[in-house]
Order: sequence, then structure tokens, then C-alpha cells
Amino acid sequence: MDRQTEQALIAAAYAAAENAYAPYSDYPVGAALLFDDGAVITGCNVENASYGLALCAETVAVAKALGEGRRGGLAAVAVVGLKADSAPITPCGRCRQVLNEVAALGDTDPLVLCVSKDDVRRVTLSALLPHAFGPSHLG
Repeated sequence: MDRQTEQALIAAAYAAAENAYAPYSDYPVGAALLFDDGAVITGCNVENASYGLALCAETVAVAKALGEGRRGGLAAVAVVGLKADSAPITPCGRCRQVLNEVAALGDTDPLVLCVSKDDVRRVTLSALLPHAFGPSHLG
């Protein structure tokens, strides 16, 4: 991924984080998914007073992408936390699995940009979720 595309994807994730609904954690998160046709789909975390019903930014972005009919072609993901300090924020385990589902639909291993204010950690999804369970395991 070239530097300009990477920066644009990170900027889209930051813009999404500005829309986060995070009154309980006070930790706004944004995610941006880049598809192989250049489309970018974003999401932000959406918390709920019943904490277990909260949605992570990556899950919201995936739901939007699938709701728009996207099936495969996931090339890269950027995840940012507006309050992430020196350590880059990474997708939680659930989000890694949700991202894997979309990646498996197109047989891709997307680059995941884990971002803090001072750093960008670049790692493949398969490195974040080795030996993932996916659609191929079901038949």
C-alpha cells in the first residue's frame, strides 16, 4: 500500500471515530475498510447502557459493507482510537473474527493498520488471528 493511500485510510478512520457514541468508556474508536476497488467503508464504536450490546467500530464497518452487498475484496483496515497514546490500538478478538469472515469471502489477507498518535503498526490479519475459524470450516 502506498503512503498516500495509507494516510487517507487512517484519516477516514479518524473521521469515523469523531462520530463514535462512547459515553461509558469515553474511548472513541474508528475503523476504515479499504476494498480492492478503492471503496472505503467506515464505522465507529456504538456503546449501550447494557454493556454487552456495544458494537466495536470494526464490526459496524463490516456490517455496513455487507449491507451494501460487498462480498470479498477486503484489502486493508485502519483502526484508530482518539485517546490511544503511545501504544497502537488493535482490533479485539471478536473484531478479528468478524474481519476474517469478510476476508475469507474474497480469500484475502488484509493489511491491518493499528494506529496511535505516535505510531502505525502494520500487520496482516492472519498474524493477528492465526489459525482462524472461517466459512471453509463449515463445508
